[in-house]
Amino acid sequence: MELSEQTVGDAAIRRLEYEDATTFAADLGVSGTVDVVGDTAIVVTDETQYDLSIPESDTVTAFINNGVLTIEVKG
Repeated sequence: MELSEQTVGDAAIRRLEYEDATTFAADLGVSGTVDVVGDTAIVVTDETQYDLSIPESDTVTAFINNGVLTIEVKG
């Protein structure tokens, strides 16, 4: 399943294509944490965990800022 077809709770994930990277973003509306392990982004909000399949890449940056989840995949 494509990451852009997945959700985190009620938040849909949007896919943004750039020349050198693909960015996925979702407005969670709450704070949380995100960690990337291999081809999985693990998002934890409150006491709920979401495992998101992400494209494989050597360079993945993921963070949550002001309730917005951002995952940038380069390459």
